[in-house]
Amino acid sequence: MNTPSNPLLDFSGLPRFEEINTTHITPAIEALISENKSIIDGIRNDPQTPTWQSFVQPVVDANERLSRAWGQVSHLNAVMNTPELREVYNKNLPLITQFYAELSQDQRLFEKFKQLRASAEFDMLSPARKKIVENELRDFRLGGAELPSEKKQRFLKIQENLSALSSKFNDNLLDATNAFSLLIENSDEVTGIPEDVLHTARQLAEKESKKGWKFTLHMPSYLPIQQYAENRTLREKMYHAFYTRASEFNQPDGKSGEKTWDNMPLISRILELREEEARLLGYQNYAEVSLAAKMASTPRQVLDFLGELAAKAKPYAERDLQELQQFATESLNLPKLEAWDIAYASEKLRQARYAFSDQEVKQYFPEDKVLPGMFKLVEALYRISIVPADSIELGQTVQYWHSDVKLFDIFDASGDLIGRFYVDLYARETKRGGAWMDGAIARRRIDCEQGGHVVQIPVAYLTCNFSGPVSINGQQRPALFTHNEVIVLFHEFGHGLHHLLTQVDDLSVSGINGVEWDAVELPSQFMENFCWEWDVLTEMTRHIDTGESLPRALFDKMLAAKNFQSGMQMVRQIEFALFDMHLHYDFDPHGDKSVLQLIDEVRQEVAVIFPPAYNRFPNSFAHIFGGGYAAGYYSYKWAEVLSADAYGLFEENALNNPSGVMDADTGSRFRDEILAMGGSRPALESFVAFRGREPQMDALLRHNGMTA
Repeated sequence: MNTPSNPLLDFSGLPRFEEINTTHITPAIEALISENKSIIDGIRNDPQTPTWQSFVQPVVDANERLSRAWGQVSHLNAVMNTPELREVYNKNLPLITQFYAELSQDQRLFEKFKQLRASAEFDMLSPARKKIVENELRDFRLGGAELPSEKKQRFLKIQENLSALSSKFNDNLLDATNAFSLLIENSDEVTGIPEDVLHTARQLAEKESKKGWKFTLHMPSYLPIQQYAENRTLREKMYHAFYTRASEFNQPDGKSGEKTWDNMPLISRILELREEEARLLGYQNYAEVSLAAKMASTPRQVLDFLGELAAKAKPYAERDLQELQQFATESLNLPKLEAWDIAYASEKLRQARYAFSDQEVKQYFPEDKVLPGMFKLVEALYRISIVPADSIELGQTVQYWHSDVKLFDIFDASGDLIGRFYVDLYARETKRGGAWMDGAIARRRIDCEQGGHVVQIPVAYLTCNFSGPVSINGQQRPALFTHNEVIVLFHEFGHGLHHLLTQVDDLSVSGINGVEWDAVELPSQFMENFCWEWDVLTEMTRHIDTGESLPRALFDKMLAAKNFQSGMQMVRQIEFALFDMHLHYDFDPHGDKSVLQLIDEVRQEVAVIFPPAYNRFPNSFAHIFGGGYAAGYYSYKWAEVLSADAYGLFEENALNNPSGVMDADTGSRFRDEILAMGGSRPALESFVAFRGREPQMDALLRHNGMTA
């Protein structure tokens, strides 16, 4: 087998990350786009009646190669961002955007899908392939295929501009986050901050030959200050820096050549272009465009859902805040809670009420116990096994983008390899914030020329931004995770399992492909529930010093505190979801009302905590301006109804089962009816097949302690 000299053109196995450099990107993308256009020209001009094998499959094959190559570039841009890579990424982004936009508007391909839909062969296709054809017809309409030629050109330009604006939004946010640091030399000013956080901050200062502690806006540094720092001025200073990122208050020093990091002009332009796109397609607003491929049918249905949830949650949120304010006044000498006091006062109240802290719990969750414990859970649930991957892949050494990254293999009960996933857990300056799962390779069936077929093994990326291992007194200690970080890890692994455990052989609906966006969070949020099960935690905890497992008494305190401030947390998520939906439904981007005025109106409706006037949260709301959640942020709550109700079946079956919630029979049913099915059928059908009925909100409210 000849190995391509350009690693981005090698699709024989895992990506060759260590060989990829910026000079490979443009030649690879240009070659693949040219190849795709040639293939599609041949298909477009074929006079024969389109069939799956002669029409759909060749397009899928060609597009997968381009998607895999660009996926590697996009991944590296997110986790190993450099000025050189960013420049080449942004240079090629318009080429990718234009290619897919033109493809989605191709009238002759659209007509061929219509012919296939009307042919006798369609009735003989599998349900998965029928759904692919229906999805394609929908996506062609959403891609502007039915527009007249002059409007198609404008639509293409909008797609190109939106893609560039989203990329710039993320670049600004990353640059603004990295640009801020605070050096503190007086030990009195860092009182209360956990020792491991101080240790990391001290190491950062030492790297610059400075004394004291260097703090940043990356979560492992920022959040503990908000929670634990006794110094109120420090908390406020960090809060101000965090919530003015990428705004008019936060500008480059000029050395980078950037004129501004302010994302608000980008937000305004993004909203204008999305509205124009919607009108071109014949919709009243962008929210209707977004919902065309989701479970929810109309913006009003979403707003009613969020309104019902807010009505149930807000009384609990008001009670939470009243209790917090009373405690802050009586115990912390804080008669008026400010935004930078909330996390600090909440942590103090939790310690006072439940007699434990996040920091205390964190000592029981070292990475080398958490990961195996999480794997043991899913092994029991789904009758699989997870092991570190062999370092040799197809005769070549497995390659990674960073020394922190690990690769794992998943085998089924028969010993067959069914999936692989990379794990990249630690924060670094070259990595965008947050946590996410993404697909590197999707499962699909590949027919061989000599007969028979092979199944392509799916591969996923699991990415987080946790604190890494530290060396104390010359001794290396594993990374320690807070319980909330463990929940984040389980959440992303749930997405990963959705991608990896699929049994669908058609790429367009295998794994998370083709799953309605407001249902895609079901498997991830479902996994979070296990983080509150004693039998699960006992297998994944070990005190970093004593080696003891998590004590039952401490777990009981954690469980008692599970719904601590759940009302405040829920209305905060509803606030974000309402803001997003109104932005794309009934907000006029050309009108007198500003984006900041809109979020203030939403807060007046549902919030109980009101930030200072300088807060620029929208400028860092990457989910909707730099990602795929526009008019879809409500999906987290929509899917949480599904996930809580699905987990309810595990709870019901656990009552008479010695395995408790780790029941393999219920787990296999969840795997077969939801994870394995991917996007091959509507998400509601998959849920009903598993649960035996349509979803109900009761379990979500019960899990959040919101029942009378």
